[in-house]
Amino acid sequence: MPHAAARLRRQLVIANRVLARQGVLDSYGHVSFRDPDHADRFVMGRARAPELMEEADFQTYNLLGEELTGDTRQPYSERFIHAGVYEARPEVMAVCHNHSPSVIPFGATKVPLRPIFHMAGGIGGDIPVWDIAADFGDQTDLLVRDTAMGRSLARCMGQRPVALMRGHGSVVAATTIPNVVSLSYYLEQNARLATLAELLGKGVVSYLSPGEAKATGDVSLLPNSAQRAWEAWCAQVGMTEEE
Repeated sequence: MPHAAARLRRQLVIANRVLARQGVLDSYGHVSFRDPDHADRFVMGRARAPELMEEADFQTYNLLGEELTGDTRQPYSERFIHAGVYEARPEVMAVCHNHSPSVIPFGATKVPLRPIFHMAGGIGGDIPVWDIAADFGDQTDLLVRDTAMGRSLARCMGQRPVALMRGHGSVVAATTIPNVVSLSYYLEQNARLATLAELLGKGVVSYLSPGEAKATGDVSLLPNSAQRAWEAWCAQVGMTEEE
């Protein structure tokens, strides 16, 4: 296996375990990466709790969510989230869907989620909320179970790094696996802090301006900055990028 592909697979294991350890992923969230040699494919684990994920669990899908290697193990039913984002966004190389608890209220209320501190600038200041009922009625189980649903979510997300999902969680997109981990982690931290600030400020909270969000987001996702956090997170789960 080429070194680059092997590194991505190792990073994907780490990403699953880090986000599980940090409480961003529960037993049902998932992370994926786009195959760098085949832009119409992506790699993610079979349906398994992220904290238990190993490279042997990985499956390969096309942009319709179809498994390509004959692996018959149970897949994640919501692989269509990833397929929809990769199909719509050629620049995206990593996707995370999670049920991060502090984020859920912002998808179920009229309170917008905005960056409140500098480490969360990368989540953006215009985070949409996708309501599955708008396109698919109010009798679904809220899961993204097919291509049409995945494409609907991707349309709502547009070119943004984050979209919330009413009553369900969020989807996060980035250009690297470490960056999608960072955005997912700080999305949760930001939601928790914003909730506290709203309680303390009673509607008067100083959020980052659009310019501040862009500047701080750009800095936090620079390789040198992102690597510091990534290295620490790797150590916390007892892994490195090299075998």
